[in-house]
Amino acid sequence: MKEILSGNEAVARGAYESGVLVATAYPGTPSTEILENIIRYKEINASWSPNEKVALEVAMGASFAGARSLVAMKHVGVNVAADPLFTLSYTGIKGGLVLVTADDPEMHSSQNEQDNRNYARFAKVPMLEPGDSRECKEFTRLALELSERYDTPVMLRTTTRISHGKSIVDLEERVSSLPTPALVKNAAKQVMLPSNARVRHPLVEERMKRLSEAADTMAVNRMELRDTGVGIITSGVCYQYVREVMPHVSTLKLGLVNPLPAGLIRRFAARVERLFVVEELDPFIEEQVKAMGIAVSGKDFIPVCGELTPGRLRQAFQGQDVGLDEAPVLPAEPEDVSLPGRPPNMCPGCPHRGVFYTLNRLKAYVTGDIGCYTLGFLPPLSSMETCVCMGASIGNATGTVKVVSEEEKKKVVAVIGDSTFLHSGITGLMDMVYNNAHSTVVILDNRITAMTGRQDNPASGFTLMDEPAHRTDLALLCKAVGVKHVRVVNPFDLEETRRALQEEMERPETSVIITDKPCVLVKREGVFKRGPLYTVEVEKCTGCKACLGLGCPAIQWRSTDGGKGVSFIDPTLCTGCDVCRQLCKFDAIGRAK
Repeated sequence: MKEILSGNEAVARGAYESGVLVATAYPGTPSTEILENIIRYKEINASWSPNEKVALEVAMGASFAGARSLVAMKHVGVNVAADPLFTLSYTGIKGGLVLVTADDPEMHSSQNEQDNRNYARFAKVPMLEPGDSRECKEFTRLALELSERYDTPVMLRTTTRISHGKSIVDLEERVSSLPTPALVKNAAKQVMLPSNARVRHPLVEERMKRLSEAADTMAVNRMELRDTGVGIITSGVCYQYVREVMPHVSTLKLGLVNPLPAGLIRRFAARVERLFVVEELDPFIEEQVKAMGIAVSGKDFIPVCGELTPGRLRQAFQGQDVGLDEAPVLPAEPEDVSLPGRPPNMCPGCPHRGVFYTLNRLKAYVTGDIGCYTLGFLPPLSSMETCVCMGASIGNATGTVKVVSEEEKKKVVAVIGDSTFLHSGITGLMDMVYNNAHSTVVILDNRITAMTGRQDNPASGFTLMDEPAHRTDLALLCKAVGVKHVRVVNPFDLEETRRALQEEMERPETSVIITDKPCVLVKREGVFKRGPLYTVEVEKCTGCKACLGLGCPAIQWRSTDGGKGVSFIDPTLCTGCDVCRQLCKFDAIGRAK
């Protein structure tokens, strides 16, 4: 049976067919849909974890008990999971364990575009890199087999194009002959005291040596000889681009990118006259090939930043005398087809909009975090000064108030979402209290992990499997780490929000404000209730444009006869949040009749 699947869907299918029993993740584009598809397979216990470190640790526990497990995360999530990953390389596994790292060249939805092939080399674990959806499924199965054969976690690297692109996949039955998980004590292997770890390290080195030798004959690494005047070593989606742009050249397609098949690379290099490496981001393969003493080119003319495309690859190879075919002639675009820009924006009725509007008016110095509320940086709200990584806002605020004047301390406000706070913000708050670095922290609790697609988290009250769960009480949690002043406010009430922020910013102690209104796009019925819609009474509107300062997509500006302009509220976008009405000093905004 065949199906057209995305790369993420294919990884989920591969996990199912391979007999995976436990799958964990923290949502993050471009990896999110892996777990969202795995829940289709009831044989797998799938769950969102508070962060990627916990997700990997849960998968490790299942593996130590003998179950096959999979953990998925975006590339920056591996930074969070690196601590257990590096030691897991030493302990090895019992049941197969695969870690999917979904990299994001071009930073379509990320704060950096790190190349996680370097993590595999650094942690000394094998890494597979599929080039389409079929390989996503097959490589997931292979990763679990290699994991058990070589007693190692295996990393599977996808990229945004592979994760979301679709191709035909052959579906197979789920394996049924795996051992039943059970508790088996093996402290010498799994307790990494220095004495045990010293024994394990040489085994890791030996494992990588055996893998490197085996890589030369693995089917996932294949030499394709065509015109031997030019040879290209490549992997992943770049292989597809090479075949499209230069179908005549010889290729060495690598499926296992760590460790590299040194013998196969040497044989390929000997068969071609000129050798190139085509890879996105870092010269990961190229530098290792050069270290073998093989003459090769690549990053001297191929961009090191951003993702490659067939067009960019063709442009890079112009002048390299590789026999490029003429680029296909596409119909010319009419000159009047230019589209208006569409900058990202918070949704109409977003509970965060009034908070950032108020912070702007109070001239706060806002240390921000990762989430849809990062859009508070953009005009007209323009109220965010820092945004580095998950959970960093509170630590950034702590460091700032340690060095600025007493008067400036009052301006510093850390803003963080509910899911991000539980991911890695709580430790920052603990540090702020413990070290007496007093500041105001605003937790934007919209009861969902909104930006990655409205996934549940421990504060939403439901699991990935849509089962009711204990909802973490954020206010009690903050009090438990020592915050004495915690208040919950309605972010749609601008006066209440302004008063709370002003009072807590003046307080010479750590304080937390929790805004408690759900995301307007929350998928669970009954959580978000749309209010009565609002409209502008044209005869009362003075054209002051105060309401436009909210940046709400539902509020638009319309010209009128005589050159005067007035505001207009689009009834198809309005959610009835009432914030704009509170801003209008001329009572020109009221409920639609």
